[in-house]
Amino acid sequence: MIDPKLRVLQMVAHHGTVTAAAAAMHYTPSAVSHQLRQLAAELGVELLSQSGRGIRLTAAARTVLRHADVLNAQVERARAELAAAVDEPAGFFTLCGFSTAASHLLPPAAASLRDSYPHLNVRVIEAEPSRCFDLLLAGDADLALLTATARTPPSSDQRFDQRPLLDDPLDLVVPEHHHLTGRSRVTLADAADEPWIVGRPDSAYHQLVMTACMAAGFTPNIAHYADEWDTGIALVAHEFGIILVPRLARLHDDLPVTRIPLRGEPAPGRRILATTRLGGRDHPLVAAALDNITTTAATLLPAPQPTVQQGGQLPGAPQVAPS
Repeated sequence: MIDPKLRVLQMVAHHGTVTAAAAAMHYTPSAVSHQLRQLAAELGVELLSQSGRGIRLTAAARTVLRHADVLNAQVERARAELAAAVDEPAGFFTLCGFSTAASHLLPPAAASLRDSYPHLNVRVIEAEPSRCFDLLLAGDADLALLTATARTPPSSDQRFDQRPLLDDPLDLVVPEHHHLTGRSRVTLADAADEPWIVGRPDSAYHQLVMTACMAAGFTPNIAHYADEWDTGIALVAHEFGIILVPRLARLHDDLPVTRIPLRGEPAPGRRILATTRLGGRDHPLVAAALDNITTTAATLLPAPQPTVQQGGQLPGAPQVAPS
């Protein structure tokens, strides 16, 4: 319904370079450049100018983008209204999210949509938060579950509708006989002097842990890097350090570790956002997916007591594992 060349301009503005925009859209850089030249010729304005070795959006391009955002939002509202009038949805509907969401929240929602609407082709894409925004902007996803990071657009970004969905507390996982397991109350600051296991510096999980620790008044002593929960928990079991895990995450290994709910102010956690393109929030398939996700999350987020992970499923704690 909207000239696809406007989408190309949006992606270039979003990524800052033709090459990055082309990669996100699975185009070649020459194809992106060609579409931008066509759009500029149709509008009779210059859209890009050279800035050193890179490019810069012209004032005309920013004007076009401002109007494109309004047009895109209106198209999303129209699609939502039309979908509400259809008895049997068909076509494609895509959910995306970071790994914990993609593992535990999105599959039940996708299955519910598939079973309710046999003619609907439902897809799930696991992706880091910044990539989820790319998928939404490119029209390759309809609903994203993500956490805000330093690399994601602000909540004021007029291209997206970002709303809090649920809060996911962070729990501490320590070796089975760690000195913190005997306490009735543990805060994140109590673990300030411990060796820490975190995700790689460019990961959303790394940013999450660093932010939580700094809010508690310390910078963690990073001993090891692990992007997969299984790796991190195995390191904890062998007494190489401690790790923070979201309560939604699950541990699959039968290892001698203890999972401790943290107390105090601030209690560490992450806020999970449900994000659509602006105007797409009222789409009936989005609403149905969010209803299912909220119900699933409620069953996975009971507040556990400190429990030892050993020899099978733990009483009172969802067995858990980095996003």
